[in-house]
Amino acid sequence: MYFRKKALEELPQEDTAIWSCTKEGCTGWMRDNFAFQYVPTCWQCNSPMTRSMKILPMLVNTNADMKAMKKGISIK
Repeated sequence: MYFRKKALEELPQEDTAIWSCTKEGCTGWMRDNFAFQYVPTCWQCNSPMTRSMKILPMLVNTNADMKAMKKGISIK
């Protein structure tokens, strides 16, 4: 039997602010609106990161300000 492949829909893309690792050879990066710190460190090698732009598929982050959230809240 022959099954026809469905055409994949193009995802809308936008220019997105990201943080890129400064260490040579490290490919770590993250979206700015998903970062927990104002100036994050690389999650792979703990090196400093620089802010830049990249064209990526659109994602909606429902937590408006991730940097203001408290990390590591203890559960009692």
